[in-house]
Amino acid sequence: MAQIYPFQPFRYTEKAGRPENLVTQPYDKISPEMRTRYLSLSPYNLVRIILGERKPGDNDTENVYTRAAGYLKDWIAAGILAADGEPGVFPYFQEFTVPDTGERLLRKGFIALGKLEDYAAGVVYRHEQTLSGPKQDRLELLRHTHAHFGQLFMLYPDPAGAIDTLLDEAAGGRPLVEVSDEYGGIHRLWKVADAVRIRQLIADKRLLIADGHHRYETALAFQKENPGLAGADRVMMTFVNMHSPGLKILATHRLVSGLGSTSDFLRAAGEDFRIAEIDSVARLRQAWMEGANRSIFGAAIGSRLYLLEDRNAHGELDVRILHERILAKALGIGEEAVRDEKYLRYMRGIDAAVEEARSGAAQIAFLLKPTSIEQVSATSFGGGVMPQKSTDFYPKLLSGLTIYKLDGQP
Repeated sequence: MAQIYPFQPFRYTEKAGRPENLVTQPYDKISPEMRTRYLSLSPYNLVRIILGERKPGDNDTENVYTRAAGYLKDWIAAGILAADGEPGVFPYFQEFTVPDTGERLLRKGFIALGKLEDYAAGVVYRHEQTLSGPKQDRLELLRHTHAHFGQLFMLYPDPAGAIDTLLDEAAGGRPLVEVSDEYGGIHRLWKVADAVRIRQLIADKRLLIADGHHRYETALAFQKENPGLAGADRVMMTFVNMHSPGLKILATHRLVSGLGSTSDFLRAAGEDFRIAEIDSVARLRQAWMEGANRSIFGAAIGSRLYLLEDRNAHGELDVRILHERILAKALGIGEEAVRDEKYLRYMRGIDAAVEEARSGAAQIAFLLKPTSIEQVSATSFGGGVMPQKSTDFYPKLLSGLTIYKLDGQP
């Protein structure tokens, strides 16, 4: 079912400088402040290509996308980027600290090319809907550069961990690259020249997109535009076993602002939820552990913290209940407003979300427990999708460790 291929990526050479100064977080996770810092680190930092500067005089022939293509061409010509001499598959391990808990984990995966498949083929599954704006932006970048700079994050089921065992063997030697990111994560990359066994083991797996829905659909659109272009039927992916102990999903909390009044919220929510005031986030976490199969939410309003438990939940996703029965029904924030982020912001980190409410920066902070990988896979493989930002797979995959140029030519 799943077809993967070794490849010869372009990678930064020693001439480019220290890897920490070159690679970035995924383009959609780069804040303006992060972008400014990346630009200051090196003239060869990848942000110049994946999230370049838009200028007032831009036109059809000189713009952010033509400049990105120019940087890529110039860096290859100058030896800043060079293609590997032989094809391979690249074990990619990430050692990281889990926000909120301080737990230290190791996530194991590998980078390879994956064959693009329409969702209807039953090989690649999604768990989120996509928006047109981000896809158009990434499509223009792909049209101009004919290259992928970051990997799609793909999950596959392997309860026995057979592929992980092979990756462990490959990771016994010195890594090609070792780089620390701004969140304290350590990223290591190796190379496996003979990847026949990995290809055999993954061939019967269904693949689930963890991160990268927009870029996957962009690659599909580009392939249909360019049916004769060599390599356009493949895209760069990092594959991770969904049964890996290092796979971590964080909660994404919802911050509500801009509503005229929320004074009647608790009364309206009381129709569907049991509500109790609690004294700490620790009490909320305890309730989550004790009621693992129940739908329990936190709501921070000013200096007060409430626990809301659904009276009628029957195995539904917490995030769906929140959107349908709290945001829409109790607060009147409909699907279109959610899609446009009219009254809603998203935040990782429960303490930071509570502080937004305490400081008055948000009217209400809704606190969720993380979605489980079992819920994600059941929804996705069952043909369903989740609300936007239902999952936050942590950490993200660094962009720039490997670059896939479709035609493989400088």
